[in-house]
Amino acid sequence: MTHAETVHKYDLAELTLQGPQDGNPFRDVWLRARCVQGSRQVLVDGFYDGAGTYRVRFMPDAEGPWEMVTESSSPALDGRRYAFTCIPARPGVHGPVRVSDTFHFRFDDGTAYYPVGTTCYAWLHQPLELQERTLESLRGAPFNKLRMTVFPKHYIYNHNEPPLYPFERSPEGENDHTRPNPAFFQHLEKRIGELGALGIEADLILWHPYDRWGYVRMSHADDLHYLRYVVARLAAYRNVWWSMANEYDFTLGWKTMGHWDALFQELAQRDPYQHLRSIHNGDLEANYDHTKPWVTHVCIQNPFVHECKRWRRAYGKPVIDDECEYEGNIPMPWGNISAQELVHRFWVMAANGCYAGHGETYLNPEEVLWWSKGGELCGESWPRLAFLREVLETLPGGLTPLEKEWVWSRVSGGSHGDFRLLYFGPHQPVSWGFGLPKDVAYRVDWIDTWEMTVRTLPKIYINADEIPLPGKPYAAARIWPVG
Repeated sequence: MTHAETVHKYDLAELTLQGPQDGNPFRDVWLRARCVQGSRQVLVDGFYDGAGTYRVRFMPDAEGPWEMVTESSSPALDGRRYAFTCIPARPGVHGPVRVSDTFHFRFDDGTAYYPVGTTCYAWLHQPLELQERTLESLRGAPFNKLRMTVFPKHYIYNHNEPPLYPFERSPEGENDHTRPNPAFFQHLEKRIGELGALGIEADLILWHPYDRWGYVRMSHADDLHYLRYVVARLAAYRNVWWSMANEYDFTLGWKTMGHWDALFQELAQRDPYQHLRSIHNGDLEANYDHTKPWVTHVCIQNPFVHECKRWRRAYGKPVIDDECEYEGNIPMPWGNISAQELVHRFWVMAANGCYAGHGETYLNPEEVLWWSKGGELCGESWPRLAFLREVLETLPGGLTPLEKEWVWSRVSGGSHGDFRLLYFGPHQPVSWGFGLPKDVAYRVDWIDTWEMTVRTLPKIYINADEIPLPGKPYAAARIWPVG
């Protein structure tokens, strides 16, 4: 039995045990632990990691002494005790992301979180050298969330075989869905940990329809076993999000809506940390019913970002348009919008109290497209998204859209009035002066969202009829009440 005596808050407390190897330990042996601190008790599942090794993982969220006590169908694993002390979180570590103020997010310790995410669906399934290049690109990029698939992907510009498979395979290539491949999952969790070290949330897509290996066509029983195994292995990583499926509606030939509901409910029941849970549509008219209680936030695919206020009203949860189309030049219309258009869509979402997702689909001879395989970022949008993230992180809270004007949003509750953000998009007026409350003094910052500049106007404005504007498209105003 191996373990550490001290564990940082929000890190992994892991108990490693040796147990039976005969039969099929993935299915024949069950293992769990009760994690106890005073009167509080958290139940976590363990898992088999191959070669007679079993592990139980726990993410402590409170400092002080803890004890883990195992329960198992195997006498060799049952009744083992592990005591450790949880010490303060390491600098920069804030815990899992939670929903906050209905439409926004925060970390577990209360720190605000504004998602600026990107998509690299199958980066995990590329050669190791390419994976390392992807991590190096992420190290210098603004993204704090990454959408990625657990299973390999077969789609345009992505036809390679993965270096590792999620399940054991026969010499003829037949999957044994009763036996996960420990080497694959060890590699997956290594990458999740590396993303966490970069401050990036791993938005794990558990199923998808682009699959020549048969994972999307597993039986419901096999789906449940896979889900339980993934949760047991990965839930203790603080930076995990669960995305039940990418384009779930394209799987309905194999999985019914009831099937997806059941998987969602199983996930909500099994995850002791209640990580964020979502699901993603393909057809624009096929949104999942995000009002269902097991969905924590809205993940949507839709280029019509001006609809985001309607999605907020319809679902009453945080909205992330994770696929509002991609910056690139491939023939498919979803993958050839300009960098300026993608940045514009991000600002529209932000100004309406919602969030958007990035992707790059620039064609090259090697067919290494960021959106699928990772590699290097070559577009022009991502530095502007870094600038947007900086602007968002200056806010005193999450934005609430003002219903009469789509470009307006505000944060309420300031001692001198509401903070406001105004985004003009393609409009380019040379002055503006309507919409602010009467008899409130404001200072105005003009923001050029493309040039990434901020200019503070020299005057304080009260009941102003006209405030000078730059007369350029894609400008924004950051409007601060002053005492």
